[in-house]
Amino acid sequence: MTSLTDVVDVVDVVDVVIGVDTHVHTHSAAAIDAHTGAVIEEITVETTAQGYDELVEFAEEHPLRAWAIEGTGGHGAGLTRHLQRGEEFVIELDRPERAKRRNGAKSDPLDAVRAAREALARPRLGTPRRGGDRQALSVLLATRRSAVEGATVAQRQLFSLVIAAPEPLRARFRGQKLPAMVRTAAALRMHASWDTETTTTAAMLRTLAKRSQELSKEAAEHQRAIVAIVRSWRPDLLAQLGVGPIVAAVVLCAWSHPGRIHSEAAFAMLAGVAPIPANSGQTTTRYRLNPYGDRQLNRALHTVTVTRMACHQPTRDYRDRRTAEGKTSPEIKRCLKRYIARDLYRLLEHPQTT
Repeated sequence: MTSLTDVVDVVDVVDVVIGVDTHVHTHSAAAIDAHTGAVIEEITVETTAQGYDELVEFAEEHPLRAWAIEGTGGHGAGLTRHLQRGEEFVIELDRPERAKRRNGAKSDPLDAVRAAREALARPRLGTPRRGGDRQALSVLLATRRSAVEGATVAQRQLFSLVIAAPEPLRARFRGQKLPAMVRTAAALRMHASWDTETTTTAAMLRTLAKRSQELSKEAAEHQRAIVAIVRSWRPDLLAQLGVGPIVAAVVLCAWSHPGRIHSEAAFAMLAGVAPIPANSGQTTTRYRLNPYGDRQLNRALHTVTVTRMACHQPTRDYRDRRTAEGKTSPEIKRCLKRYIARDLYRLLEHPQTT
């Protein structure tokens, strides 16, 4: 068995659950009896290869075991990879809510115990996301996002400086759109006749413009790398209307691998597009938008929805029909995102063969 996502009760398959509270420099672990919930033993190790080996040795006397780890994609990533190489059963846990910490108590050993007991109480168990192409996409997406945001900030600052710039400078930008402003600012040259204010403003405009150009170039390079990975891994996603390389990469990072997400409803909940009942009194058919889940995945589905509403006739017909029924635009988009999540999940789990 390589996945625990279909296990209804972890007690049926293991005798001990080892909860791990992860941090930058140390990990605290607690072995919990799966049948009684009693604490068997605790240990704290450093986040090094030697520390990971100590954890495995700590667990060796319990052959039927599972690991419940918080932050398998963050502080616990190194330990998770180490355990997966040893074919250990690893359960992914979210960060705990403060209200769930008993009596407000907080310590690393207590959090490790809580992690193990939470895994025992869950009806569905999640496995960590995989590395490889998925992790490469995740790294590229994060770096590209940072570059795009940095370029956007630089452009906004440049525009604000142009508005308040001295007339000799402002005249050069008059009537230009933002992309042209960036090119003009990058080519500015200083003049000896300018006063201190004009010279300084021109220098800062040039600095911001070159920063924006460099970050835009960096973002384009990252996008080319993303396209190459997506095309080699799941080119069928790119054939879907409205799904570009960035959307496809976000979807793949959230999904990770077959079997990790047990149903299309769970995928919709992960994306924050599952309908949430908003009933009151005699109203029993109202739902509201879901503010939870993976917001990057939600944004990707929103991009697909907006694209299809603009250029896909069946989607436009659906929008018109639901509008005539009295549905609001957010409600219609929520429904469309739920349908798109369903279709993408089915495609991911059951790729079309040619």
